[in-house]
Amino acid sequence: MKTWVPIFGKSGKPRYLEIADAIERDADSGILSPGDRLPPQRRLAEVLDLDFTTISRAYTEAQSRGLVESHVGRGTFVRARPAQDGPTADPRRAREQDLSMNLPPEPDDPALLAAMRAGLDTVAANLVPLLRYQSTTGSDMDRSAALSWLSMRGMVPNLDRIAVTPGAHATMTAVFGILASPGDAILCEGITYPGLRSIAARAGLTLIGLPMDAHGILPDALSAAIRSHGPKALYLNPTLQNPTTLTIPAPRRMEIAEILLRHGLPLVEDDAYGFIQPGAPAPFATLAPELTWHIGGLAKCIGAGLRLAFTIAPDSRAAYQLAQMLRVTNVMAPTLSMALVTRWIEDGTADRICRFIRAESAARQAIAAEVLHGFGFGADSHAFNIWLGLPDGVSRAELMGRMNGHGIGIMPSDAFTVLGPPDEHVRVCLGGSISREGLRTGLSFLANTLNGEVWLG
Repeated sequence: MKTWVPIFGKSGKPRYLEIADAIERDADSGILSPGDRLPPQRRLAEVLDLDFTTISRAYTEAQSRGLVESHVGRGTFVRARPAQDGPTADPRRAREQDLSMNLPPEPDDPALLAAMRAGLDTVAANLVPLLRYQSTTGSDMDRSAALSWLSMRGMVPNLDRIAVTPGAHATMTAVFGILASPGDAILCEGITYPGLRSIAARAGLTLIGLPMDAHGILPDALSAAIRSHGPKALYLNPTLQNPTTLTIPAPRRMEIAEILLRHGLPLVEDDAYGFIQPGAPAPFATLAPELTWHIGGLAKCIGAGLRLAFTIAPDSRAAYQLAQMLRVTNVMAPTLSMALVTRWIEDGTADRICRFIRAESAARQAIAAEVLHGFGFGADSHAFNIWLGLPDGVSRAELMGRMNGHGIGIMPSDAFTVLGPPDEHVRVCLGGSISREGLRTGLSFLANTLNGEVWLG
């Protein structure tokens, strides 16, 4: 183990950043060598007379810069610096992440990362043609790859109903632009995806939240709302719902589909997490295909930066309408991303990424269940988040303030609530670039905060 103690300057930065800077500086100068084990966090905290949380944040920051890697039960080790005569990672990129989003865990398996990078060789070999304007909804080969991917969820529509679209958010904006006009009503879950609220507000649509139980929206409430409000569509996030993590079981899906078919009401199915839950129930697109706009975003099961979704329209005419709407708003989906994803689907890398995310999410949920035992929260063994109910005396605003800077994204219920006033719940994201060790530390801080204890950082 390296006997190492950081030397602080007079930068005025928080201590955790000064420690991370010292690791980077000493690694560059050779004081720290690749493979050196850094002092255990608690020991370094004692030596520096700092609290454990500050050291943990410092090590997490160093890991986000690619300076160190942590192994449970072994410790934290200095990583080898990239050779300067080849491509190098830009540390500015590593620091960029939006903790307000529900982030999937990031792949860290060397073999998987090598396979992912190999896909870029295919993109590079076709770089010039990929810089052209192309079909609004993807080439035949890209849509064929999309069909192959979607078939794993039991969907085998004709190719003329499939569109490769520029992400779920942009696709939802286009679909609601087809289905509704300003002032029209859209039905949704009483607690729903915040992006839907933003889209509806910008389009002048009225969201009608439906009451829910542990199995999703209530069928009787859906029927009543259709009769009362004359809505233009129903929006559902039916699998690992964001933020509650609930999944609508097959029998309830059948009830909802029968109601939609009876009334001829279109459904916008946001299947962002359908590939994450093993054995997820069949999509609505297989139960009421003639009414369902199925949006299979790739942000959660492969990567958000791709800005891609595989969308199934109810019929070929609807697919044409979608293409025309997307041509106006986005021109086309990103061709470089399409080529990369098509390659990953064809060589099996996409499935490997999805399986990694699934397994790592389960491991992180196990950590949350252990650290937050005794607190009330909704969870699923493969979800990226928990839906945490706050104890009496703890407000969501106070909690968010205290958790700021601890590497865990927390969103209050205000962002999700459509039906009734927001209550004291928060969405706690378990994904992103944070390590398992960092997650455990952050959740321990959260548990202490919920118990009324304050750690000074």
